[in-house]
This record gives sequence, C-alpha cells and structure tokens, in this order.
Amino acid sequence: VIIYGDLPKNKENVIYLSNHQCTVDWIIADMLAIRQNALGHVRYVLKDGLKWLPLYGWYFSQHGGVYVKRSAKFNEKEMREKLRAQMKAETPMYLVIFPEGTRYNPEIPKVIADSQSFAEKEGLAILKHVLTPRVKATHVAIDTMKDYLDAVYDVTVAYEGTVDHKGQRKLAPSMTEFLCKECPKVHIFIDRIELKDIPEEQMYMRRWLHERFEIKDKLLIEFYDAKDSKRRNKFPGKSVHSKLSLKKTLPSLLFLGGLTASMLLTESGRKLYVKTWIYGTLIGCLWVSIKP
Repeated sequence: VIIYGDLPKNKENVIYLSNHQCTVDWIIADMLAIRQNALGHVRYVLKDGLKWLPLYGWYFSQHGGVYVKRSAKFNEKEMREKLRAQMKAETPMYLVIFPEGTRYNPEIPKVIADSQSFAEKEGLAILKHVLTPRVKATHVAIDTMKDYLDAVYDVTVAYEGTVDHKGQRKLAPSMTEFLCKECPKVHIFIDRIELKDIPEEQMYMRRWLHERFEIKDKLLIEFYDAKDSKRRNKFPGKSVHSKLSLKKTLPSLLFLGGLTASMLLTESGRKLYVKTWIYGTLIGCLWVSIKP
C-alpha cells in the first residue's frame, strides 16, 4: 500500500469521496480507516439493489449504510433522515461515497462515452480515466452533516499492473485477484479538504465536485499515460510504503477464523451456519424492505 498526501493519524468524522473501479474500492476505505484506528466507523452510500445481498444487505443498513436510488428516484428526504439519526446517536462517521455512481470499466466503452457526452452537453470538462461525478448524494451528505464532520477526504486510487502490453488501461482487479496478489501494489492519493472550502449550494458544489474529479483524472493520466515511463505507475509527489502491524489485524482474523472454524468442524455447527445464512437472509430482506 503506497500512500501519497496527508492521512491524519487520528480518527475523524469524515466523508470519503473516491473514484470507483471495482469491489476492492470498498476495502481501500477500510485500509485507510484501520490506519486511523477507525475501522468500525466505515459506512457506505450504496446503490439500492445491494440491500438484497444475503446477510450483508441487512448488515450494511444496520451499520449505518445508506441505500440510494439513481436520478429521479433519488430520495433526498430518506437519506437526510438516516444521516440525522446517525448524528443524533453520535455515531462515528467515515461515510464512503463513490460519486461516479457506477464503476469505471474500460471494457464497457459505452458507459464511458455516455459519461463524456453528458459532460460535454453540460459544459463540463471531459474526463478520461474517471466518469462524470453525480452530486446529489455528496451534497445531501455534506449539507446534512456539515456541523458534524471534521473534513472531507478526496481519495484517488490506482491499481498497479492494470495496463496491457499496448499501454491501454485494463479492468481493475476483482476481489479474488486482489487477495491472491495479482495486484502487487495499490496507490492511494489523499487530499484532506476543510468544510469551509466546499461550496454549500448544490449548483456550486456540482462544479466543485467536477473540478475535484478533474484533479483525479490528471493524477490518473500521469499514472497510466505519462510519456516518461519512469513517471508511470505512481502519482506525483512524495509517497510512503504504508505497512500495517499484525497487532491491528491478527486479533480480528483469529476471532473470525476461530468462530467460523468451530462452527464448520461439527455437524451441528454446519447446520447452524447454513440456517444462519438462509434465515438471516430472509429476515434481513424483510427488514430492509420495511425499514431501509
């Protein structure tokens, strides 16, 4: 893990804005949060369909995640109420938002072309390595929690080894590829932004957010397309190889591994494990349909 920019050592209440390429992006937020002793504070703004994930859909909702629908179906009131409930409960907040709304996938050029056409139509800069960001969820989150937050983290992520022999960008690694070390390094650029530097009105925040994604795009152009090969596969500026001590991760691994293994090694445990997934999923789906 190679980190550029400033990641505060202390935990903060923040909104985390990042480019989105694959499911591993979720884990990157955890990687940064654990370095601030804030792993349990991570919550996500998720597309509505993910609430039907077995067990996890219910878990994300109960852990402070917010499900949102896109475009005209976006329910601003519902999102504000969920965030206000979190603030009222004084819930620590490390709220992860992917403003692009979907993943940047070089293998689906139509999505990229549609995003660029929309930007051109709206008079916005056309972006190459990221999609045109949507502002609604970001605006609602910042506007609702502006007196609760310490900062906004603007995060740009690049996975090393995602360029083919022709120099063209490839699909970002899947979770399996990432965990099996087929992606040797992940580069993370962090810009901590004070709330006072962010416009409050949605129309101005939209321009601000697009400008932030222009900065991301320039960083990624440098990473993937720099004419000087020595400047590729890294972001400009100083960086640190951020190692994580075993004491931050080993206790959780031993607890979860031990709990799972103890269930799977006995017949009664295996039955309980299967029933947990089946009934937990059914109850969870019913719960999130009534109380999202």
